[in-house]
Amino acid sequence: MGPSIPAWSTDITTMNGSYYTENLHCVTMDKIFNILAVIIAVVGLAGNAIVLWIQALHMKENEFSVYILNLAGADFLYLCFQTMYSLEHILLQFHTSLFDIPIFLINVLIFAYLAGLCMIAAISVEHCLSVLWPVLYQHQRPRYMSSVLCALLWAFSLLLSLLSGDGCGLLLSYYDHYSCRTYNFITAAFVILLSVVSCGSSLTLLVRIFCGSQGIPLTRLYVTIELTVLVLLPFGLPFGIYWFLLDWIAELHGVLPCNVYAMTSFLSCVNSCAKPIIYFLVDPIRPCRFQKQTPKLHLQKVIQDTPEEEGRERASSGNHEEQESV
Repeated sequence: MGPSIPAWSTDITTMNGSYYTENLHCVTMDKIFNILAVIIAVVGLAGNAIVLWIQALHMKENEFSVYILNLAGADFLYLCFQTMYSLEHILLQFHTSLFDIPIFLINVLIFAYLAGLCMIAAISVEHCLSVLWPVLYQHQRPRYMSSVLCALLWAFSLLLSLLSGDGCGLLLSYYDHYSCRTYNFITAAFVILLSVVSCGSSLTLLVRIFCGSQGIPLTRLYVTIELTVLVLLPFGLPFGIYWFLLDWIAELHGVLPCNVYAMTSFLSCVNSCAKPIIYFLVDPIRPCRFQKQTPKLHLQKVIQDTPEEEGRERASSGNHEEQESV
C-alpha cells in the first residue's frame, strides 16, 4: 500500500471485495439448488404420475387408497409449480427470461404443499386407529369418510394458502402487513401441529408393535407411513417453517444463509419425490430380496395393509382354487 492511499479507502475496498465474494457464492449456490430441484422434481413428477395413473384406473378404492391418491395429486401439483419457479430463477440468474410466472400463482404451490401435509397426517392417524382399535374402526367408521375428509382438507388448505403470503390481499380488502404476518404465524403453527400429529401416530404404533403384549404384524402400509413421516421431518418441514415463520421475522434475515429459500425448496422437492420411491421399494419382510413385480401389484400390496405371509397365503389359496376349478 502506497503512503498516499488513505486507510479508510483500503477498508472500503476490502469490504466491497468481501461483499462481492459473498454475493457470488450466494448466486452460485442458488443456481446449484435450483438446478438440483428441477432434476429431482422431474423424477418426482414421473413417479407421482405413475401412482396417479395406477390409483385412478387400476386400483380398487379403500380407505387408504383415497389418501394415497390425494397425496400423489398434491405432490404432483406442488412439483409442477416448483419446477416452473426453479426454472424461472435459473433463467433470471443467467440474465434471460423466456416466461414470466404471475406472483399470485405461488399460492397454488403453497396450497399443494399444505394439502400434502394434511394427507400425511390424516393417513397416519387413521392407520393408527385401525391398528389400535380394529373392531371399533371397522364398524363405526363411515363408508365415505376418507373422501369427505380429503375434500375438507383440500378446502382448508386452500383457505390457509389464500390467507398467507402473497394471497393475503386476495381475501382482505387491502394488504395489511401485520395481519398477513399473523396469518402466516398461525399457518406455521398448523404446519408444526400436523408434523407432531404424524410423528405421534407413528411413534404410538411403533411402541405398540415392539412393546405391546399382543403381537401386531408388520405390514407394508405401516412401513410406508413410517418412512414417509421420517422423510417429512428433515425434507418437507423446513420449507413450511421458513416460508410461514422465519421469513417474516426481520431480525433473522441477517442470520440465515442467503440461499435458505432455494435450499428448503430443494429439500421439499426431495420430500415429494421420495414417496413414490417408498411405495414401490418398501418390503418389511425381506428388504434385501428383489422380486419381479409390476408397479400395480406392488402398490396394491402396500394399500391392502395385510401382513406379507397372510397376503402370500391368500394368493396361494386363490391360485389353488383356480386350479381346482380348471
